[in-house]
Amino acid sequence: MRDLSNKTLIFALVAFFAVIFIYSSFYVVDPGNRGIVVTLGKTDPLAKPEGVGYKTPMISKLYQVSVRQQSEGVKAECYSSDLQQVNINLKVLYRVPENKVITIFTQYAGNPFDSLVAPRVQEAIKEATALESAEGIVKGRERIKLKVLEAAQKKIQDLVSIEDVVIENVSLSPELEKAIEEKMVQEQEAAKSKFLKDKAKVEAETAEIRAAGEARAIDIRGEAIRKNPGIIELQMIEKWNGVSPLVVGQTNGSFVLPLNKK
Repeated sequence: MRDLSNKTLIFALVAFFAVIFIYSSFYVVDPGNRGIVVTLGKTDPLAKPEGVGYKTPMISKLYQVSVRQQSEGVKAECYSSDLQQVNINLKVLYRVPENKVITIFTQYAGNPFDSLVAPRVQEAIKEATALESAEGIVKGRERIKLKVLEAAQKKIQDLVSIEDVVIENVSLSPELEKAIEEKMVQEQEAAKSKFLKDKAKVEAETAEIRAAGEARAIDIRGEAIRKNPGIIELQMIEKWNGVSPLVVGQTNGSFVLPLNKK
């Protein structure tokens, strides 16, 4: 009886370790990821595609690296060219290229964003803002964004693909923000005043040109009548409706248009 119990226990242990052995022989790489197999501290030189694969049981371990586009936030405290402190919050859109998965894993342990992307982006922000005044940073977000994106891409090169950066917030000291806001309001009022002045000037010039044209037309018409007095009689005859006699006065007499005969 005891021998049977011992055999049953041995069989159960063998079955247990067999299941573990078989289970540890396979791996599954999730969609959007690439797998990295490490065997006794040595990294396999080829990344594994998504799906099921085989690895050396018990001594090999699988790590997964995402190759999808990801978004992470970056904060940076920097100074403008006029020595004003500026705090900037950005969103960085990045992706690990498939051919760089092994390099990123072996050279930048952990999250590649924390160890590689974020520090380079912060450097790029500080370099870009150091060349701009605080007011220029507030007004020129798109310009700053393009400078940061270009600088970050150069610093990181092709290790990680920086797709885009988005400036979410630019904060200054309350006093400086108020001063910039007041200046922007004054500039808008000045631009509005200039527009109204230019509009009034154009309207005055237009009215003057129209009046000159009308006066010239009157002069031309008067000159034509002086040279050809019969023009008035001809125009009246052309406009007569033929219903009643029309007496037209002249300097040397008058004439009567005949009645309409039916």
